Amino acid sequence: MIKKLFAEFFGTFWLVFGGCGSAVFAAGVPDIGIGLLGVSLAFGLTVLTMAYAVGHISGGHFNPAVSFGLLAGGRFSAKDLIPYIVAQCIGAIAAAGALYFILNGAGAYSAEGAGAFATNFYDMPGYNNRSYSMGAAFLAEFLLTAFFLIIILGATDKWANGKFAGIAIGLALTLIHLISIPITNTSVNPARSLSQAVFVGGAAMSQLWLFWAAPILGGIVGGLIYKFLLQRDAVESDD
Repeated sequence: MIKKLFAEFFGTFWLVFGGCGSAVFAAGVPDIGIGLLGVSLAFGLTVLTMAYAVGHISGGHFNPAVSFGLLAGGRFSAKDLIPYIVAQCIGAIAAAGALYFILNGAGAYSAEGAGAFATNFYDMPGYNNRSYSMGAAFLAEFLLTAFFLIIILGATDKWANGKFAGIAIGLALTLIHLISIPITNTSVNPARSLSQAVFVGGAAMSQLWLFWAAPILGGIVGGLIYKFLLQRDAVESDD
């Protein structure tokens, strides 16, 4: 169990450090800024690389919503849920702390404005000066996390080609970010949202509830959909 928790810690650390780090350090760099596509790819690549690095140890959740979804889908034990979430949150906060320290080394840290320090947000003018409502943000996070769980459960199903599961999951997270960075700065991961909000405070903390509730509910619904509507039984024919 200790090895599983360390795997979740390091996997979530890498997700936040790589994904949020790309947004903080590289997204807006003049001339070479990686922009929306680059940040989306960064998040996808963090999950892809850690899925192959430590996924065989812990299952490669790196996300409380994924843990809840796998529990709902019958792929995870309830007794391990809280330890996994604690490890994920500690890993995420540790990564955010490292980002904060590095950014402060250039005197560049700022907690001002929507999406400061890669935080999630709603009801604030963000990209293209658009402000998405709480309901719009909730629906986006809910739907995207539900589909993320369907993809995870399908890609890791015993009937699927498991060798490519990490690629499918990483690309799914890339697509999710391409869709929702302009809406909420993309959460679909409560630990990732918590880690950045801890350092920014203010509105980021007051809005944090949505970035826990929507992804977890979406994850549970996605897990149930796959389990009861999509999962193939052993007795089913190839037809």
